[in-house]
Amino acid sequence: MKYKRILLKLSGEALQGEQQYGIDPTRIKQYAQEIKTVVDVGIEIAIVIGGGNIYRGSYAEKIGIERVQGDYMGMLATVINGMALQGALESLGVHTRLQSAIELNQVCEPFIRRRAVRHMEKGRVVIFGAGTGNPYFTTDSAASLRAIEIEAEAVLKGTRVDGIYSSDPEKNPGATKFKTISFDEVYEKGLNVMDMTAFTLCKENGLPIIVFDMNKTGNLLALVKGEEVGTLVTM
Repeated sequence: MKYKRILLKLSGEALQGEQQYGIDPTRIKQYAQEIKTVVDVGIEIAIVIGGGNIYRGSYAEKIGIERVQGDYMGMLATVINGMALQGALESLGVHTRLQSAIELNQVCEPFIRRRAVRHMEKGRVVIFGAGTGNPYFTTDSAASLRAIEIEAEAVLKGTRVDGIYSSDPEKNPGATKFKTISFDEVYEKGLNVMDMTAFTLCKENGLPIIVFDMNKTGNLLALVKGEEVGTLVTM
């Protein structure tokens, strides 16, 4: 296996599947099965999920909710998604722990770095909820930060697109896909991989990012085996 410990970043929107909002049971079961295949070969895995399928920041503006309040609402949405994924994984016999950056003692553990690492060493999947616990930071930033803290070997960003392109491939059929690209090239070309805070955190800590299609069966396992899947962003 190329990687021993990874952090998987999933968007909340990915969990809604073909629905307009909420959690698609078929999609979350598929993701759980993909994650199980990686756990079964001994990979230590942590997960960060967004909350866009339940709550988006644009809602706050329409309702008149202030930014900080809206960001905390978004954090709670990520915990709901984390609980849903936890349930799907445990139904397959995968042991998990859900940790939150804000205190929610009735439903999950608080985030404690050493405890998270120990869980992973014991073969448990650790799901990090509530982002960084601070407003004004995205779940991309949470993924980068947690990956650095637990000393993950790579951030795997699962999307519905099979890598990084020169432009949006859903809008431009002629867009060129990159197999590998450097952090500096991403800056120079103005490509949208992660938000700038998250991306810079990875660059400064030499943490590679792989963007890949999470919806294609077998991609996650192929990645940890070292196969060329998606786009690798490296130094």
